[in-house]
Amino acid sequence: MDKIDLRVAGEAFHQFLINIGLTSGQASLVDWIFGALILLLMFIVLAILLIWFERKLAGRVQDRLGPNRVGPFGLIQPIADTVKLFTKEDITPTGADRVTFNLAPTLAVFSIVMAFAVIPFADKVIGTDINVGVVYLMAFASIGSMSLLMAGWSSNNKYALLGGFRVVAQLMSYEIPMAFAMLLPVLLAGTMRMNGIVEEQGQFFGLGWNIWIMPAVFIVYLTTALAEGERAPFDLLEAESEIVAGYNIEYSGLKFAWFYLAFFMNTWVLSAVATTLFLGGWQGPFVSQIPALGVVYFMVKTIIMFILFAWIRATFPRLRIDQMMSFCWKFLVPVMLVLFLLTAIILKLGLPTIVVWLLILLSNVVVFAGALWLLGKGLEKSKWASKRLFTPEIPRL
Repeated sequence: MDKIDLRVAGEAFHQFLINIGLTSGQASLVDWIFGALILLLMFIVLAILLIWFERKLAGRVQDRLGPNRVGPFGLIQPIADTVKLFTKEDITPTGADRVTFNLAPTLAVFSIVMAFAVIPFADKVIGTDINVGVVYLMAFASIGSMSLLMAGWSSNNKYALLGGFRVVAQLMSYEIPMAFAMLLPVLLAGTMRMNGIVEEQGQFFGLGWNIWIMPAVFIVYLTTALAEGERAPFDLLEAESEIVAGYNIEYSGLKFAWFYLAFFMNTWVLSAVATTLFLGGWQGPFVSQIPALGVVYFMVKTIIMFILFAWIRATFPRLRIDQMMSFCWKFLVPVMLVLFLLTAIILKLGLPTIVVWLLILLSNVVVFAGALWLLGKGLEKSKWASKRLFTPEIPRL
């Protein structure tokens, strides 16, 4: 396993194609097509498994059975649903912007697929370990948000347009604290390489994982990931009781399936990024002696994160739009600004590594506890004000 590098494997396959008689250009074309088909197949199979898993988990959490009719344990239910979506009629509304309407679901899936390229599944099991991996992920996340806005605007439907407005309000607001949460591990590691951040967390037998050093940053990332992944309690983009499924209401058949696919795979990618930035990625016991364990550690950690996302979605009710926006701008953004400034100052002091970690941990605990206290005081004040406002006065006799 320590010899497996996806780039080396790609070069070997390219050379094999040339040896059997193809020109260099033809071999490159076959490389691209073959790689895209493998990636798409892995993407679809993983999505089917995740859909089944989350539906079963939600059923247990909510005291339901979940899928249990089609196939053993309902395993074939996602395949049956996929076949149904493939056979449903594909409709484009009258008056819709046809190009934008049809391009939106493709871009939604494209942005998630491209994120796979920089996720390190093990030490050398990575598509491309570019030196701006974190910025690369942020850029493609923005493309995903834009695809949802395109879907809402181009559908010629007032409910879809309201869903598009909420895309701008929610996703583009929560991208700010998420960006800070992703940049703080970069600041600590001194590199934007995804694999480099994982390597830096392998110090002191796992104590170097960023979740132990900056727990408040991890909590903020988890919260913003729920919002960016359109998951409860931040699923305002598809609030059925308010905007009748939002930006994707006019989509049917395969185009709706693309949005559904992007939704589940986006959660997996967010879980994988959390594993990489905060949970040590592929780091674990004996991984230096048996590098194949890196893939196992990475997948286990990512599945645990996915279970956490699924559990939260199955448990908590939806927030109001004003509560969600106030929480972002009045709590998450100020907390991340303060933590980013304090972390930068601590790293500039030139202290020993252990001391730096302890100071960053202390700053996380103090700032987050203080912010929670201020949030509690603000909620108490607003509750008292609303009680005075809506409680009628009883006249005295």
